[in-house]
Parts: sequence; structure tokens; C-alpha cells
Amino acid sequence: MATPRATALTPGRRLRAEAKRAAILDAAEALFVSDGYELTSVDAISARAGVSKRTVYDHFGDKQTLFRGVLGRANDAVVATVRKAIDEELADDRDVRDALLGFARRVTTGMFPTSDYATFRRLSSQAPLAPRLPEAARDEPERMMEERFAKFAADGKLRLTDPRRAMQHFVALTMRLVLDVTDEDQAAGKAEILEILTDGVDVFLRAYG
Repeated sequence: MATPRATALTPGRRLRAEAKRAAILDAAEALFVSDGYELTSVDAISARAGVSKRTVYDHFGDKQTLFRGVLGRANDAVVATVRKAIDEELADDRDVRDALLGFARRVTTGMFPTSDYATFRRLSSQAPLAPRLPEAARDEPERMMEERFAKFAADGKLRLTDPRRAMQHFVALTMRLVLDVTDEDQAAGKAEILEILTDGVDVFLRAYG
């Protein structure tokens, strides 16, 4: 198995190396999404990126590592979006119902329709044929939500003893349900989504509020 080379680079060479790495990731992402992990070859990736096959191996070592790099980049985008939504919507000074509804609406109408999230779902769905990220990376959005739910409980805004289970219930009643509905009917409108979220938040608060 080839391994990535680690060499000292001048600033100019470092910039060129970073540009090649980004081009490889972009090419690999496009092919992994369109053709799938199994059918995508390193030859095809190098050709699309405009670099040699050796350059791909120098940067990533093998196709598995490259796929993890692509998936990790997509996961980082999702995590950053969720973190911002948590910080701005699940704020300490907001009414808890408004906060929960605002967060769920932000994720479902602001993140779910984006190309970044579509790419993340398409890549993630290729397991077990394709490599997966470490569990800690996969669970980062839920871990951040769990921490905020624990803070709400400590502040007396929610009644719960198991923040993780409460977070799972919240996701199932709101965002997961919206995904199920929109996967079946891509024409589902914002009014229907808001109704689902409002009902889900109210059910959640009847149990935990």
C-alpha cells in the first residue's frame, strides 16, 4: 500500500500542493457521488483532477483514505452548520419552545436542501461497501445537541435525566420525520414541514417540558 509522502515544502510548493489536494478531493467527491465508491477508480479521479495517479497516492495513500478524506470534508461542513444553528437558535436567553422550533426549522429548511448535505448523505449511504468515519466524528452533531439539552435541563428548562435519549427523541419527532416525508415527497412545502416540526416540538415538550 502506498503511503502519503511528508516532505518539507517551500511556501510556493506548499500552495501548489494544497491546490492539487483540493482538486483531488473535488474530483473524488464528484465521482464517489455520481458513480459510487466501488465503481470509482483512482485512474478516473486523477484524470478528472488533472494530476497523475502517483500524485493521488502521494497525497492520500489509497482509495479508502481518499474516500475518508472526502467524507470527512462533507462531515465537517455539516458539523459547522449544526454548531452555528445550536449557538444561534438554542440560546440560553430564548424561550425553550421557540429555541427548539427555531433550531429544527433552521436545520430542515436551511441545511437539508443544500448540496453539502446532499453530498454528505450520498457518501454516508455507501457504507458498508465504502469506509466510514470514526464514530466520534459521525456522532459530533448529536453530541453537541446532547450537551445543549443537558444545559437546558441544568437550567430547569427541560425535565430529563438522560440528555442523549431526550436528544434522540427530539430528532426522531422533528428532523428525522421531515427527512422521511421529504424523501417520499420532494414537493413537500415549507408549510407542511413547519407543521411537522411544530407538532414534534409540542409532543417533545409534553414529555420533557
